[in-house]
Amino acid sequence: MQQLTCLLLRRGPEQGGMARRGQAGTMGTSVFPCLFIILLARGSPAGCAGDGGSASHSTASTAEKPVLLNNIADTEAFISGAEVAVVGFFQEPGSPEASQFRLVASRIPEVPLGLSTSPAVLSHYGVAANTVTLFRRVDNDRRDLDMNSKDVDAEKMIRFIRMNELRLVTEYNPVTAIGVMQGSLQLHLLLITDKMSPNHPERMRRYRAAAELFKGKILFILVDTNLKSNERIVSFFKLKKSQVPALAIFHTPDEEQDVLTLDEVSVERVQDFCNRFLQRMQKKEDEPEEKALSEEL
Repeated sequence: MQQLTCLLLRRGPEQGGMARRGQAGTMGTSVFPCLFIILLARGSPAGCAGDGGSASHSTASTAEKPVLLNNIADTEAFISGAEVAVVGFFQEPGSPEASQFRLVASRIPEVPLGLSTSPAVLSHYGVAANTVTLFRRVDNDRRDLDMNSKDVDAEKMIRFIRMNELRLVTEYNPVTAIGVMQGSLQLHLLLITDKMSPNHPERMRRYRAAAELFKGKILFILVDTNLKSNERIVSFFKLKKSQVPALAIFHTPDEEQDVLTLDEVSVERVQDFCNRFLQRMQKKEDEPEEKALSEEL
């Protein structure tokens, strides 16, 4: 763990132009596990709701919680109505596990939580009784937490939700770092920016609009330069605060990356940056196949 951290810290500044690209493969480790380790060492905040996530919450989050889901149709509508939805599947509504789940619902009102004790619903989603399941739209993925263990309480349920609630735009911090690292999307786009800037709300609106275009392909991440724990992320991509806002894209399997500093964020610039990187990755994948075919001929 210490060696991984040192690898990241040893990377010095590099001179370059407005756009830079390169492979971090010589590091021998991925940026997100590295950053994850560093952030964990600095402690975890209580909350981690990503910027821009609240605007797309289901109306169920403001209703009585948790929402009772009595049939499959209601459950499907509940899950599809939010970027992130959490459902507690319980055999008995008055069980200790269900009571702990209701406590969770009162502690995180911004996340839609539903509760179902319907055998048909449990069977439809392939879960056992006393299971908390988080559904997320950004990568069409789900995470299950077995509540049958005696050591699972409201605090652990809240941490489970906070760790896994990836959204169209996820703000990076010590808790969301875990979900980012474990997510199914291997291509990450970071908007490195100052959240205190008066331009931030409009930047986020445009960034979220671009995220909609790459849903299921790229995980969009917000990195606030005002957080001291994010300073190493900025330096990892060889950026200075004077160069933000900037985009940094990172492909976790081979650690390919690219960085682009911006005068301002626009949907078109973000889309073009992502498309060029995707084309580059596709060309890289095609080259071995073309070489093998030419050798056979």
